[in-house]
Amino acid sequence: MQKVGILGGGQLGRMLLQAAANYPVETYVLENDAHAPAAHLCHHFVKGDIRDYEAVYNFGKGLDALTIEIENVNVEALEALEKEGVKVIPHPSVLRTIRNKATQKKYYTDHQIPTSPYLLTHNIQELAEQQAFFPAVHKIAEGGYDGRGVQIINNEADVPKGFDALSVLEKLVDVEKEIAMMIAVGQSGEIAIYPAVQMVFDKTLNLLDFQLCPAEIEEKTYWKAEAIALTTVKNFNSPGIFAVELFVTPGGEVLVNETAPRVHNSGHHTIEAHYSSQFDMVWRILLNYPLGSTDAVLPSVMLNIIGKEGYSGDAVYEGLDEMLKIENAFFHLYGKRQTKPGRKMGHVTIISNERADLLHQANKIKHGLSVIARD
Repeated sequence: MQKVGILGGGQLGRMLLQAAANYPVETYVLENDAHAPAAHLCHHFVKGDIRDYEAVYNFGKGLDALTIEIENVNVEALEALEKEGVKVIPHPSVLRTIRNKATQKKYYTDHQIPTSPYLLTHNIQELAEQQAFFPAVHKIAEGGYDGRGVQIINNEADVPKGFDALSVLEKLVDVEKEIAMMIAVGQSGEIAIYPAVQMVFDKTLNLLDFQLCPAEIEEKTYWKAEAIALTTVKNFNSPGIFAVELFVTPGGEVLVNETAPRVHNSGHHTIEAHYSSQFDMVWRILLNYPLGSTDAVLPSVMLNIIGKEGYSGDAVYEGLDEMLKIENAFFHLYGKRQTKPGRKMGHVTIISNERADLLHQANKIKHGLSVIARD
């Protein structure tokens, strides 16, 4: 039984632990919230701050391997543990590059990976001086997640919405489709690629609303996207699972938007819709087993279950009984006790050979299931 630790106890940690039950592994979780979604599913729960050096270092000592479910961790502690022989996947060097959007963008330009034109701003005043670059997207360099830390700056009037800290200002590009590719890299460098998904975002919350797999894009665009995603991942020189989010322009140009060095929202459908899920794949990598099959069992759509606007408090899933009658829908509720507007509370994956059926059922669930708060 190998001892493997996960830094972070949110829904990604929860689903990693659900997959871990199939393997000979003793699981450890470091998380500040004793009621976090992953807290009760691991063999050993340690309460602590994943951003604190001592907490991470002491947690990792004596473990065979460590992984993450969020990038905002203490990288210095992981570097120390790696030097002492603990297997850290992905390598801390990857986290140093990716967790800061400014260094992430530099990584793309350093490796000639196509991405949106950008510049850096350090405060609101610098942002105000870049009106010739508008319209643009302002992304805070560190700390943003699930749509937070992102603002669209169309003109001078939007400048106060920006961030008074180191941020990336990306030129707003004409996007026809947003796609994502999950890529698994084994400890010996072997690679497995999941089919691309097509993502549709909630424009108000700036987070994923639903996605379709496989993505509907031209074959030549697909191969271009795959080559770019592979280049992005290979240059990290690290095992792990990576989500590469890409823009496809009306002219067929492909640009890397962002990369996540971990299991990701854009891979949740793989639990039911693919032979080896992204979560299963992580354990194969951590335990140095052969990579699983990324082939699809059936086409799918994945829909996020989001806390309804205007409700904060103890979560109530209104309409769940009726939605559970849908035969080809698989519900994952994350066990979060409290809901608030825009909070990810779960997801649903629907599988079917009929694209029309996928979209119909997704629309039915979107309008028939609400996460509200108990009075």
